[in-house]
Amino acid sequence: MRHSLAVFLLLTLVACSSAPKESDKAASAEELYTSAKVFLDDKSYDTAITRYEKLLSRYPYGRYAQQAMLEVAYAYYKKGEPDPAISAADRFIKQFPNNDHVDYAYYLKGLANFSADKGILNDIGGEEASDRDPQMAQNSYTAFKELITRYPNSAYVSDATLRMQYLVNQLARHELHVASYYLRRGANIAAVNRAQSILKNYPNSTSVRPALLVMMRAYDAMGMTVLRDDTQRVLNLNGGSDTATALAIAADQKSWWQFWK
Repeated sequence: MRHSLAVFLLLTLVACSSAPKESDKAASAEELYTSAKVFLDDKSYDTAITRYEKLLSRYPYGRYAQQAMLEVAYAYYKKGEPDPAISAADRFIKQFPNNDHVDYAYYLKGLANFSADKGILNDIGGEEASDRDPQMAQNSYTAFKELITRYPNSAYVSDATLRMQYLVNQLARHELHVASYYLRRGANIAAVNRAQSILKNYPNSTSVRPALLVMMRAYDAMGMTVLRDDTQRVLNLNGGSDTATALAIAADQKSWWQFWK
């Protein structure tokens, strides 16, 4: 009998501890938001996310819900989980396109993609890098570009612009690695195509001159001496920083230009 009573008391205590508190069930949107923000500021991201999501499930409308969705995205980003951070930012953009802080949602989306692919972009080396997909970096660039285009006066434009230039150089570097990989293996047409993609998509990157070198060597290996010499002239013109001028002059060299197009 005493044993049964002890088991009953234990089960009762467990049930009570796992049941939602009445005060929590009756909490207002403001109270839930304030509680979640405390945990967010304390870097207790899991608890903050749980409380924000509770707020969103009970009070899906209003300013607290909007702020909660944005801060859920931030919490996931800080927690190192880019996919749910990006999803939350996308939901915010879709549901609240006129919110005063929607520019931050684009910025946060760019940051989450940026952090997701940062390791790959900083460590492009070795032949296996040619198989890597730079999609997250491209997504980051797109999000930052949309921020700058839509909200040119946003406080986040300056940082986004710097990150975009970094991404341009790294994406071009990835393409250059692939082009060099093909060149080393005698896939000369593929090498030329990837090098041309740098000239077309990343004309202001630091990989333009190396890309021209790849093209020149690939043309030489294929015996295309006219295209090789034309590319050499473009490379010589590209000795300075005026890439646009070099490419414009190259456009007048029909044999090279037609092959590029």
